[in-house]
Amino acid sequence: MERRPIRARSSGWATGSAAWLARSGISPNQISTASMFFALLGALAFWASRWNAWALVAAAACIQLRLLCNLFDGMVAVEGGKRSAVGEVYNEIPDRVSDTLFLVAAGYTTPWPELGWAAAVLAVGTAYVRAFGASLGNGNDFAGPLAKQQRMAMLTIACVAAPIEHLVTGTFYAMPAALGIIAALTGWTCVRRTSRLAVFLRRRGLAD
Repeated sequence: MERRPIRARSSGWATGSAAWLARSGISPNQISTASMFFALLGALAFWASRWNAWALVAAAACIQLRLLCNLFDGMVAVEGGKRSAVGEVYNEIPDRVSDTLFLVAAGYTTPWPELGWAAAVLAVGTAYVRAFGASLGNGNDFAGPLAKQQRMAMLTIACVAAPIEHLVTGTFYAMPAALGIIAALTGWTCVRRTSRLAVFLRRRGLAD
């Protein structure tokens, strides 16, 4: 399976950390599972932000820890030579759970929880279109504009900006605005990946 392009994968700190994890005996599947643990902690931090907006900074940290798990599980599996027969299951399902936990929980920090649900459903949709395309021979299409890393980057920025906004102005618009943008651009990503898949299938039909 093609790997998601991640620039940090070739950095010295990432390769060194992945090598240490591989030597430690930790399996890629355990790292993938840990990403769900950090997502659950992040969801609890979103919940706690109802009483203390600065809990969103903890949610931002959990998002980044989840992304580190996503980086290192693949590196330990491939570069560390620890692939397993069920590795793809652990690679995909924890991502869907983590996306849903973060986005839905973020929605409940706003007056419009539907924004979080919409973003989560569309995030799962992007993964479905990618996997469906791969099953039809098109490979994994990681095209954006808002793939997983970009969604989580926007959510992280909102988590840091929201408590600062609340402290300075007393308002709390950063999070609903971010979720609205995430939902809109993730929907666009679904449409774009579907269009690219349709182009591939038409070309393959003409070639046949």
